[in-house]
Amino acid sequence: MENEETTSGNNQEQEQSIQFDNRLNLEELKQAVESLKAQLAKVIIGQEDFIELLIVGLLAEGHVLIEGVPGIAKTITAKLFAKSIKTNFSRIQFTPDLMPSDVLGTSILNSASSNFEFKPGPIFSNIVLIDEINRAPAKTQAALFEVMEERQVTMDGKEYKMDPPFMVLATQNPIEQEGTYALPEAQLDRFIFKIKVEYPSLEQEIEILKSHHQRKEKKPLDLIEAVLTPDLLNKFRSQVHEIVIEEKIMNYIAEIVSRTRNHSHLFLGASPRASIAIMNASKAYAAVYGRDFVIPEDVKKVLNPVLRHRIILSPEREMEGMTTENVVEMITKSIEIPR
Repeated sequence: MENEETTSGNNQEQEQSIQFDNRLNLEELKQAVESLKAQLAKVIIGQEDFIELLIVGLLAEGHVLIEGVPGIAKTITAKLFAKSIKTNFSRIQFTPDLMPSDVLGTSILNSASSNFEFKPGPIFSNIVLIDEINRAPAKTQAALFEVMEERQVTMDGKEYKMDPPFMVLATQNPIEQEGTYALPEAQLDRFIFKIKVEYPSLEQEIEILKSHHQRKEKKPLDLIEAVLTPDLLNKFRSQVHEIVIEEKIMNYIAEIVSRTRNHSHLFLGASPRASIAIMNASKAYAAVYGRDFVIPEDVKKVLNPVLRHRIILSPEREMEGMTTENVVEMITKSIEIPR
């Protein structure tokens, strides 16, 4: 009897512990993430990290910059990702002659009422794909500053709010390629992630060829179904806000970002917006893996995507072939991991 009572007591303690550990019910969120990945896997071969970062960026309410050479499925992945969500979608092809009004919209005279009416541009959507963002000049880039940060457009003294959810997915070719402009630091800072997309492996390329052959005349977009609604997305984003992050993890994030500002290899360090981005992305990563608390590994996973476009190497180190990823690794190795 005594053993049975002890066992019963232990079971109750374990149940209480489980209930505490699962303070947030993240099962629906995990299933939705798996459904999104399954939809994209119908067409996209490999690129698991790329897809996972897109989902994390969506849950963290951030915009994502995607860099890679032409032909490695940057644009099609972004389009398929947008189609898997039941929201409005628009695509803007950036070119050297694109004007701000082509993106934001313009006021047009209504001859019937003799008043000017604002005609919204393609930026007024939920998921906006900007293709080859670094091919437009600085004037057009500056038009994105307000809408990306504040989710609104000010035109003729009047503010026009964006309907949630609002996410910009922008692709760009490496800056070394002809006809590209370097994005301003202020604009880069508004992207939560910069994702570098690499060439597929030999095995993955063989699978890509097989997939294209088997698909025959079917278009990739026709294979994708919408599996996430705006209401569900808002619910999941609210859950991400509730993810627990201990003070020691916050100190860890702040220490990493702070060291980028006085590192001898860096010309420009990261801003406080980078610290917030790391925290929000870490919380989203924890939720994706079914945890309602952040661990140091979550922080490590998002450091490079969050920091690589926000910090600038000194000219000497850049000439030596060093990368921002090298510096981030040096910084993380010099800081004790919280336990």
